[in-house]
Amino acid sequence: MQRYASVIRLRPEHRATYLELHAAVWPGVEQTLRAANIRNYTIFIHDDLLFGYYEYVGDDHEADQARIAEDPVTQQWWKLTDPCQESLAAPGAGHWWAPMRQVWHLSEETA
Repeated sequence: MQRYASVIRLRPEHRATYLELHAAVWPGVEQTLRAANIRNYTIFIHDDLLFGYYEYVGDDHEADQARIAEDPVTQQWWKLTDPCQESLAAPGAGHWWAPMRQVWHLSEETA
């Protein structure tokens, strides 16, 4: 199992909008994430920062990320929620969670 965490900054004027949009499409996105071997996807919000955490239990993280990026429901989620975010990523980071910045990654297994 590998664990990942990311952080984004929500635009303060769009925080409520982000939460509403996120809730509207999240069930479909969650199904896609589970099919791509992602477990325990959790979001924490503190002031204007949103922290995301997940555990990856598959064998090919890059292939599963590509599967997520190609999913129409996930694309809709990004299209709706991305305008609410300010990128903390370095320009050209290129990850499928482009608006987010990876904070840490641990590859050791947990009990």
